[in-house]
Amino acid sequence: MPTVLLHQVKVGDKLIEDVQTKLGGTLFHKGKIIMPRELEILQAFMITSVTIEEREGAADQAPGAPTVAVKEEAAVKKSLSPPTSPPTSFHHEYTSCVELLKKVHHQYSPGQAFPILEIRKQLEALIGYIDEYNVLTFSPPNMKIEDYLFHNSVLSALSCYLLAQWGGFPQRDWIPAAMSGLFHDIGNVKVDRELLYKPSSLTAEEWEEIRQHTVYGYQLLKGVPAINEGVKLASLQHHERVDGSGYPLGMGGDKIHPYAKIVAVADIFHAMTLKRFYREPTSPYLVLEEIEKESFGRLDPALVRVFIEKVTQFHNGVVVRLNDGRVGEIVFSDRNHLTRPWVSVNGTIINLTLERQYYIQEIIKL
Repeated sequence: MPTVLLHQVKVGDKLIEDVQTKLGGTLFHKGKIIMPRELEILQAFMITSVTIEEREGAADQAPGAPTVAVKEEAAVKKSLSPPTSPPTSFHHEYTSCVELLKKVHHQYSPGQAFPILEIRKQLEALIGYIDEYNVLTFSPPNMKIEDYLFHNSVLSALSCYLLAQWGGFPQRDWIPAAMSGLFHDIGNVKVDRELLYKPSSLTAEEWEEIRQHTVYGYQLLKGVPAINEGVKLASLQHHERVDGSGYPLGMGGDKIHPYAKIVAVADIFHAMTLKRFYREPTSPYLVLEEIEKESFGRLDPALVRVFIEKVTQFHNGVVVRLNDGRVGEIVFSDRNHLTRPWVSVNGTIINLTLERQYYIQEIIKL
């Protein structure tokens, strides 16, 4: 089929040539199937025409033959629903890890053997697909809001594994760092579930009970010989802060185990970017800015710096949506302002460093 105007493109059409932006970036590669979101992006970038694969039956269709057009539209809809592609191995292992952690939370009781080997085996299976995980863009599939704790723990495990790598820790620390992320909130098995899922503000007494999850977690893990001591300390110390302002002991500086410092960064990021009972998720870019502020005295500044550098390490041309709904592409990133790159919207450059009322709400396409 020859090049067609954008308004003639239909959901289900397949590109047979790359689509380029006005700045020369590749918006979509050849072979991309056009869905409603792709149409929205094409419109946002003012693409006037694309070249698509010839539709089935198009050659036999006479001008003005509505019956063929109707059949064609029905065929496209049929091909799109239901989706036939199976979930990736990464998604499968991720879901299995969440379900296993949920099972432990719901069924574990004091005196019962902690299933550490089963959990470690499942975590290692998930980490085998770590290359498919992107901290900034991954969204848990079919997440139920009541499962927030489990998703937060699994995501923290993945991010802690990467942060241990990025932070220059020896390889022997990578899995224990991931285990620290996975178990950092394990003490919640002893916290009243009504408090954990309370949709409104907590009283001072309720908040104090929630804070005890750090102590409960350490007490639970300390008797498990197969768990690294650093992992146990991370469950106790992940809310401690470098300046001594954290809890439960108010310790600071070098008294906090390195694993706990790693978990602190990952936990804050995922706690704020996941949907909770009492609030909507926050833009990951705004969360990174908040974490950067926390690095001045409260979080380990070296870990924060490398975390922000690595997770924002995208090539120019990444398609993003701003908080006002506009769609554009990243065209320049300032090393001193990694969360606020320059974004081109319909040829107009938005310098997010200067125009601070705008920020990146989400990444649409890498």
